[in-house]
Amino acid sequence: MSEPILRVTDLDVTFGSGRKNAKQVIDKVSFELRAGETLSLVGESGSGKTTIGRAILGLAPVTGGTIAFRGETISNIKRSERRKIAREIQVVFQDPYSSLNPSMTVEDILVEPLKSVGIRDGRKRVRDLLDAVGLPGDAGRRFPKEFSGGQRQRIAIARALALEPSVIICDEPTSALDVTTQARVLTLLRELQERTGVAYLFISHDLGVVTAISDRIAVLYRGRIVELGDAAQVSFHPRDDYTRRLQMSAPVADPVQQRARREERLRLLAAHTSAAG
Repeated sequence: MSEPILRVTDLDVTFGSGRKNAKQVIDKVSFELRAGETLSLVGESGSGKTTIGRAILGLAPVTGGTIAFRGETISNIKRSERRKIAREIQVVFQDPYSSLNPSMTVEDILVEPLKSVGIRDGRKRVRDLLDAVGLPGDAGRRFPKEFSGGQRQRIAIARALALEPSVIICDEPTSALDVTTQARVLTLLRELQERTGVAYLFISHDLGVVTAISDRIAVLYRGRIVELGDAAQVSFHPRDDYTRRLQMSAPVADPVQQRARREERLRLLAAHTSAAG
């Protein structure tokens, strides 16, 4: 088995300072990500999954533990050193429209990261990127507002791929999309991974969504990993009560199944509350 490309060890993230104002949002989180793998971080709002992604990107303070990329510690490094690894670790955000400059054409949006690393003539690369994410050849001359939500997310994915990164952090990349478009974007991500070998750290609140793309899943609850394992095992045979509750909350079309899931979820919630008391 290959060495992890990204290793997070006993990660702590605390916001604020002093006894009254300090709030620990990540508590001793550890995981590894290998080349060509998709590891998903799943949990409800406030579980800390996005904060972990931000810590890896240098956007949240690491107050304990380490983050290592290719064996080198990257937590709390200087901005000049951070720029050196920015090419290797890219991100796709939740809202494709707000993450794209509306005043720039798609071609300019995609050329911008290329220029930042000294690639002068990126026009052919832009055409290749648009083709890779399934957008028409004339898309480069248009503005983000001229595209649908799913197409804008494809543009965001193309931008993340522009510098041929080793890791892409996908932060809720499909949550703003309808179910059909979600499926298309997930299929695109899988195809691009097979073609390029990029690793994904996929962040989502939806266990059903990540089941379709993940190799492994880590479940977060109140800043801690409560379950980590093979995607099929975590999704269909969860060991932790909180993971079971996430499983029960995934939407299903059948009313009988919906009612059964609601009843089972209430039972799990009651058991969890009783145990906590």
